[in-house]
Amino acid sequence: MVLVEFKKIDRKQWRQWARALPRRAARVRPGSVVYLHLALEKWTAAYDLHKHALRTRSQVALHQLRIGIKRFRYTVENFLPRQHAVWGDDLKELQDLLGEVHDLDVLWATALDIQAFPDTESRSRWREKLSVERGKRIERYREKMVGRQSLWRVWRAELPAGPQLRAAAMSRLRVWAGYLDPDFSHSQRVAQLALLLYDGLKDAGLVATGVAEGSVGALSLDYDSRAVLQAAALMHDVGKAKGQERHQKKSYRMIRRLARPLGWSAREMEMAAVVARYHRGALPRPRGKSLQMLELADRPIAMELAGVLRLANALDAPHGRRGDGGEDTPRLEVSLQDRVVVVRAAGYSALDGSAEGVAAARHLLETVLRRPLLVRSLRSSAGPALVAGS
Repeated sequence: MVLVEFKKIDRKQWRQWARALPRRAARVRPGSVVYLHLALEKWTAAYDLHKHALRTRSQVALHQLRIGIKRFRYTVENFLPRQHAVWGDDLKELQDLLGEVHDLDVLWATALDIQAFPDTESRSRWREKLSVERGKRIERYREKMVGRQSLWRVWRAELPAGPQLRAAAMSRLRVWAGYLDPDFSHSQRVAQLALLLYDGLKDAGLVATGVAEGSVGALSLDYDSRAVLQAAALMHDVGKAKGQERHQKKSYRMIRRLARPLGWSAREMEMAAVVARYHRGALPRPRGKSLQMLELADRPIAMELAGVLRLANALDAPHGRRGDGGEDTPRLEVSLQDRVVVVRAAGYSALDGSAEGVAAARHLLETVLRRPLLVRSLRSSAGPALVAGS
């Protein structure tokens, strides 16, 4: 039967995978923050199963816990060599202990099913023996996994937390986008330009940072709008994996379907999807379906970030056409002159064919800022940007 199934394998496809998959895997090195984040996801899932198993003590819960620990173990074994050198023996022992518990449960169920016991006394005696052996293994598991010194705490201390968790989540999103985007170097440059533009506008006091204006007072935000912009910029072209036409809508749907990385809220992912959706194409409408998916306070911020991304994307157009881009690192400066926002970008020229696209792309940002915006060339000899209000 195995030989028959083996003959059905598409050998041409297999050879293609053999060439492509090692190259893809090599893009993320073992021990990287991306794999630490992946391990944390597996740790979180396994720990939830641990709590459930201790609470219910059911056979099914213990079996699911074994599977959760196995997945965590294999992630550590394959992608985190330093941690595996320290944790490997414990992980194997725990998986074996829970595996033996499961085997004892299956053995008892099978014995009952085939009516293996000739009398009640024999059945009770074997039940007692299996219960003792099962209890020993569960107690050994509890010794290692319950209390202040539990291995759960030891492992969690080595995995991302706080700001590191946020950075690891961004790395996960970056890697995901990099596998799908046919020109990810463009998206990385756009992300750099978008952050430079955002920071310049923030320094000039023109973008919301930490608060969203409400009808009364201010509403504190529980997310980082700058990080949302960065993620949207990195992911804005993933839809091209499914075709160039209307790829911004495809990107929106793909980002919304993406599993939320630990450290990010569903609210942030929805914001990033909407911002990526409007990096080109039709302008966002307040009553549009995608904006209606956001909380009311988030809608103007999403339009603001989309305006920043839209302009940054247009500013990188000359680079994409030339193929080399001229400058390795995008440079951009923002200044405020009276009520006019002046953006100076390296490589921009009013005589270049992309200038028309830049002029159209700035419209959304002008609308949300309620100020005119001018784009000028930034020369290498240019002095520092004018400060806000100069």
